[in-house]
Amino acid sequence: MIGFYRRLLLLGWVLTLLVSCAGGAGQTSDPAISSTMPAEPTLTLAQPADTHTAIPSTSTPVPLAALVNGEPITLSEFQAELERYRSAIGTELATGEERRVLDDMIHQRLLSQAAGQAGYIVDDALLEERYQRLVSQRGSEQSLLDWIAANGYTKESFRRELASAIAAAWMRDQIAAEVPEMVEQAHVRQILLYNSAEANQVLEQLQTGDDFADLAEAYDPLAKGDLGWFPRGYLIDPKLDEAVFGLEPGQYSGIVETSAGFHVLQLVERDQQRPLNPDTRLALQHHAVQNWLEMQRSQSEIQIFLP
Repeated sequence: MIGFYRRLLLLGWVLTLLVSCAGGAGQTSDPAISSTMPAEPTLTLAQPADTHTAIPSTSTPVPLAALVNGEPITLSEFQAELERYRSAIGTELATGEERRVLDDMIHQRLLSQAAGQAGYIVDDALLEERYQRLVSQRGSEQSLLDWIAANGYTKESFRRELASAIAAAWMRDQIAAEVPEMVEQAHVRQILLYNSAEANQVLEQLQTGDDFADLAEAYDPLAKGDLGWFPRGYLIDPKLDEAVFGLEPGQYSGIVETSAGFHVLQLVERDQQRPLNPDTRLALQHHAVQNWLEMQRSQSEIQIFLP
């Protein structure tokens, strides 16, 4: 997330309603990014297919910000999106934010293009139905038109954006729905230390017979080192996954060093088919969409025309 999920925030109540209307068994809260998603480490998307290209000259040139598999994002669309984002956050953009806004627009194009390839069509009837829902929510069409104008759209450009967002949200939901509701999970305790000497000392205590639970409580009196249940791919570092899922119940790991510190982990119990709690499933759906975007971006022809 927040990646493409930021786009929901930019369009405020409009895209929030869009997401609720999009439907799908795997609904998260946005087309690739959501304010309700649990905090997750930022995923940097690979961009091997991106190229920076001089804007092509034509007899009637339309300045472009990007081309996504031949579909243009015009410079004027990008600048309008930047302005909406500035208005939403209430401050000037930080370094790198302009490119992140463009990335979000690219990700929406990738999702909506994939929806079309999967046979999902936002026809005139569906688009009109969603438009009228927005009219109803605003109280009148004039109120909606006023909002559209205040946010830098024309009625036509807004309807195009609406159609793209509906398709992107549908595709997002298809990807998210592939995350199963029941998966293998581990119940884990940990002792987290912040220097290697202390971690080695704890490991020696365990090896000479000290009880893991007692040591975990000594270092974490509140939670007693209990990390609860989680599936593969949920922890911040793949090394932790490897350590945990290589253990048998009751066993503890060696020292696993990550950016958070030095971990010693104990597998309390394992369940091959345990229901995911809602927050965990949302986080896995978030990862699934981000991984899909990374793969799709690497396989797409994307040209960037910004400096």
